[in-house]
Amino acid sequence: MSPSKLIAGVFAALAAFAAVPAAAQHAKYLVTTEWLEKNLNDPGLRVVEVSVNPGLFERGHIPGASNVSWHTDLVDTVSRDIAPPAQFQAVLARAGINADTTTILYGDNNNWFAAWGAWIFDIYGIENVKILDGGRKKWEAEGRPLSNSARIQPAGNAQVKPANAALRAHLQDVLAVARKDRQGVLVDIRSADEYNGKIFAPNGVPELAVRAGHVPGAVNVTWSKLVAEDGTFKSADELKAIYQAAGVDGSKPIITYCRIGERSSHSWFALRKLLGYDVRNYDGSWTEYGNSVGSPISNPSGTVWGKT
Repeated sequence: MSPSKLIAGVFAALAAFAAVPAAAQHAKYLVTTEWLEKNLNDPGLRVVEVSVNPGLFERGHIPGASNVSWHTDLVDTVSRDIAPPAQFQAVLARAGINADTTTILYGDNNNWFAAWGAWIFDIYGIENVKILDGGRKKWEAEGRPLSNSARIQPAGNAQVKPANAALRAHLQDVLAVARKDRQGVLVDIRSADEYNGKIFAPNGVPELAVRAGHVPGAVNVTWSKLVAEDGTFKSADELKAIYQAAGVDGSKPIITYCRIGERSSHSWFALRKLLGYDVRNYDGSWTEYGNSVGSPISNPSGTVWGKT
């Protein structure tokens, strides 16, 4: 064998070796539609739908799935907070999730709210949680089975752990990075028009801020860049390249945010679970930050509330 071919072979082997951990991350935290359909009758498996559109679960869902409402089950509706421990414990019991259960989350809107669910599960230390890659969109597009009958599961015994504060960012954390009092990278995952202040929020959404724009210093990596046409996550190498192009390489702590925290949980999942970076999700997001008195903003479009 020639030296050039030997060297090429060594580099190819190294590249293949380096790709294994990245591929393993995808396999650890994602399942395919094909795999899930084959394993629906596994007694150690629980499937949970977390969608935003009301009535979607009732019109048809993956057979055996439990329904978890993002609006009521996974949040504290009084305090605008994540679900408190006792409330989330009841969700786990109702869904039949045990300590050794493998839980598969899926939903509509490219798994935005399923990713929010994965974030909440992670905060409370529930293990063996995966997302159905492509969510409802891919499952339905492939003509896989749907059911409109609810299955009552035996009460689950999984126990919540103390909330992991390292996964969640608050307003003061974002301000500290924006003011350069703390090292970190802010990733705004909203559309370019939202980031630049051209619009206050996507059309038809009720949650608004009185200011448009973004947190000073934040980079814009729209969530939709992370997925393929069928809603599945892109490969780890593709994800790394997307973020590196925006100056995000995992060398500094990352905070993701959007408007209310659901789209940013999708990016949090990609950055933390699929790439292994140190990431927190700021669920207060722009509806809190943009409305908070004294918080600096960047608004390249110069839009003013009431004059658009």
